[in-house]
Amino acid sequence: MTQQTAPPVVEMTGISVEFPPVKALDGVDFSLRPGEIHALMGENGAGKSTLIKALTGIHSPTAGTILVDGVERRFTGPADARAHGVSTVYQEVNLCENLTVAENIMLGAEPRLLGGLHWQAMRSQAATHLKRMGLSIDPASSLGSHSLAVQQLVAICRATVGDCKVLILDEPTSSLDTDEVAHLFKVMRALRDEGVAILFVSHFLDQVYEVSDRMTVLRNGGLVGEFATADLPAAELVQHMIGRSMEVLEAAEEVVEHVERPAGATPLLQVVGLGRKGSVQPFDLDLYEGEVVGLAGLLGSGRSELARLLTGADRADVGQTRVAGQPTRLRTPRAAMRHRIAFTSEDRKGEGVVDGLTVRENIVLALQAERGWMRPLPRKQVDELVAKYIEQLGIRPANPEALLRNLSGGNQQKVLLARWLSTAPQLLVLDEPTRGIDVGAKAEIQKLVADLAADGMSVVFISAELEEVLRISHRIAVMRDRRKVAEIDGGGATMDQVVDLIAGGGAK
Repeated sequence: MTQQTAPPVVEMTGISVEFPPVKALDGVDFSLRPGEIHALMGENGAGKSTLIKALTGIHSPTAGTILVDGVERRFTGPADARAHGVSTVYQEVNLCENLTVAENIMLGAEPRLLGGLHWQAMRSQAATHLKRMGLSIDPASSLGSHSLAVQQLVAICRATVGDCKVLILDEPTSSLDTDEVAHLFKVMRALRDEGVAILFVSHFLDQVYEVSDRMTVLRNGGLVGEFATADLPAAELVQHMIGRSMEVLEAAEEVVEHVERPAGATPLLQVVGLGRKGSVQPFDLDLYEGEVVGLAGLLGSGRSELARLLTGADRADVGQTRVAGQPTRLRTPRAAMRHRIAFTSEDRKGEGVVDGLTVRENIVLALQAERGWMRPLPRKQVDELVAKYIEQLGIRPANPEALLRNLSGGNQQKVLLARWLSTAPQLLVLDEPTRGIDVGAKAEIQKLVADLAADGMSVVFISAELEEVLRISHRIAVMRDRRKVAEIDGGGATMDQVVDLIAGGGAK
């Protein structure tokens, strides 16, 4: 029986998962056959993780059926799923570094002798599993003494102990280098050839096309389609993930106007060969006053990582930085602030707004931190500043004493922008400033960015929505697989051109 004709080992039909008022999955169908590597594709928020959690019992579907080996199942959790042959290995290795490799591999399946652990048998069985993974390491060694790549393979070893029918690998290559990825793929192919069904989640298109047999694409909690990998060009895959036709995207009205840069102008910020191992490959980028530079690429392409290096949120391993032509080391966000460089993280909740504080307190937070907590800002200055940005940005409700948690996502984003604008930055780096907000608030923020650039500010704008990047950018840097693959003029760029660069990665 071939892979194409084998009955599915997993068949999910009409799966819906709700977190009122949000419907995370809406009637999704998914099937996984034995002896195949099946990629699950989609942008952030598409429903990939929710589908996996519905299968493994972390989330309970509100509708739909799940069959495993033809039997309807509703697992009570990952342990129950694993007992029935469905194992998951997540991006973050969930093992015990203080235990030995053998103890980690055999955790929950330890051989016993006379009521205690049979250590010799445990090491012997672990060695067999390690050999299957192509690892020649001592089973008695501490897991923490090994690299992340080895730990990832040990996690897969553990997942395949027993009767593993389905192996789910969620972003397993995110922290691996090229050779380590090649080793992992060799292991995946060997498991596939043994009949294991592998569900592979990755944002690296090259890897998906190199190793997968089929793929399922999700978008906004719905099923876009199921495709044979060989039959779906990368550009079409990207378009399916983005979810809009080229014609509609290209019809969007531009927000920014073309600007002529003076001959011989000195970049406000210039980086040469800036990079960080495991984060972003070395890149060059010049940022000028009065320009919006957009960063385009799929989630996981290195957009946010690049922004964090520019602003000192992460420290670069290699490369040089110049501010206004002068060599500068931006080792921390505070150092960046001293050079009038501000950064809003994509993690608005975790690294941005403080929802237990008021609108007033959130707006002046960065300015007060820059001044020092022992020197409180004068109340009159605070009142004037807060009133200015509430009016300028249209923050609603227009009440500086309102708790931020009671504002909508769009208004929280405006408060966060007000915080950094109050520091009078020369360079503003915005990572996903319009994610999760309504259309009206999104348009207002886009207009604000255009106005800031017109007034001479330099802006780096990151968005998963390519039409936004095209509308708002004077120049566009295209990211793919953690490297900058191209830089193009925003005024003449088309959706086709950007999508082709994201999909194909050719430098222009």
